[in-house]
Parts: sequence; structure tokens; C-alpha cells
Amino acid sequence: MKKIILNGLLILSMGITIVSCRETADKAKDASEQAEEAIDDAGDSMEEARDDAADKMEEIGDDMKEAGEDAMDSMKEAGEDVKKATDKAIEKTKKAVNETKEAIKD
Repeated sequence: MKKIILNGLLILSMGITIVSCRETADKAKDASEQAEEAIDDAGDSMEEARDDAADKMEEIGDDMKEAGEDAMDSMKEAGEDVKKATDKAIEKTKKAVNETKEAIKD
């Protein structure tokens, strides 16, 4: 009878050990799956951040190009204004020279 009870306890303890190991394996598998999902999420977040950064850089490039074009337009306008002012000054100088010649002749 003693052997039957000891054998029964041995079988019971082995059964509990096997069940416990299976539960531990299941928990480890679940943890592994969660870690994999977290890694995938982190990868997706990094990809989105990279895309956002690329978009921002493109916007900055476009803004810089536009600012450069505006500066060139302003410089062109300023050059035209200087040319007009110079032409007026030349005309006034010619007129003054002609008036001086006429005054000298008289």
C-alpha cells in the first residue's frame, strides 16, 4: 500500500511539473510575441518619423528656393530702379551741359 501511495504521489508530482513547464513555455511564447509586436511597432514609428523628417526637409528646401527666387526678383527690381535713376541723372547732366553750352555761346 505504501508503494502505491508513493507511486501515486510520484505520478502526481510529475504531472504537476509537466503542466507547470507547459505553462511556463506558453508564458515565454506570449512574452516573445509581445516583444515581436513591440519591435514591429517601434520599426513602424521610426519609419513614420523618417518619412516626416524627409517631408519637412523637402518643405524647407522648397521654402529656401522660393526665398532665393524672391531675393533675385528684388535684386532685379533694385537694379532696374538704379538703371532708371542713372538714366535720369545722365539726361539731367546732358541737359545741364547743353544749357551751359548755350549760355557760353550767348
